[in-house]
Amino acid sequence: MPDVRYSCALVTGASAGIGAEFARQLAPHCAVLVLVARRSARMVELAGELEKAHPGLRVMPLEADLTDPSARLQAVGHLLSKGLVPDLLVNNAGLGDYGEFATSDWMKVEAMLRLNIEALTHLSHAILPTMIEQKRGAILNVSSLASLLPMPDFAVYAATKAYVTSFSEALRIEAKEHGITVTALCPGPVHTEFGEVARRDPNKDENFGAREWFFVPQEQVVAEALEGLLCDKPRVYPGLKIALAAVGISLVPICLMRLVMGMRPRK
Repeated sequence: MPDVRYSCALVTGASAGIGAEFARQLAPHCAVLVLVARRSARMVELAGELEKAHPGLRVMPLEADLTDPSARLQAVGHLLSKGLVPDLLVNNAGLGDYGEFATSDWMKVEAMLRLNIEALTHLSHAILPTMIEQKRGAILNVSSLASLLPMPDFAVYAATKAYVTSFSEALRIEAKEHGITVTALCPGPVHTEFGEVARRDPNKDENFGAREWFFVPQEQVVAEALEGLLCDKPRVYPGLKIALAAVGISLVPICLMRLVMGMRPRK
């Protein structure tokens, strides 16, 4: 296989959207590709597509609900029992909820906290020690441009992504001495199924206050993320508009940010 960079790459949330695109772009560079998500049928179909396109590649779909701690441990244990030690972990699985916090469904909010924060942290904790033993590896945590902002109508989602970005920065410092790369991917709006799940009214086609010209294709998001990982970048803001927005946000004092976010288009 040409240009194999990773002996075993694990991608969560790999049944659709950015996760599936990570699988497609990583396929030429992996010996083994592990896909983890709840929707088994989609992963099996994707695995067949990738193995056909890349002879020699082994794709392993693992059905797991990552909001369940026991399911996470079972998935990692299954890999280790087969002698598979991931040297790339892509924590992509995530959930959003668009609307005011007071009217949110608590079960959905709880699932979002467990998936966006707990699952990402748990999987990193389970796999990082094996990377340290090998003295090589990489972790790519999918955060968001929203991690830089207090966002009304996306209050919990933005807060979970603020955790992901901060956690990634700290973990990067700890892991660096062991030869492990940690990168946070902070995309802006992307057209995926995320929007369908985040909106509360399935009959409304909402862009969550973002203009169409601000969206970045998922293919570009993933390509820039993998390039940033190879270049050992701490953060990747894919797309020039998103990168410029991140710079602008970092220069705005919080008192002015409150005013700006108060004027943002609301649900």
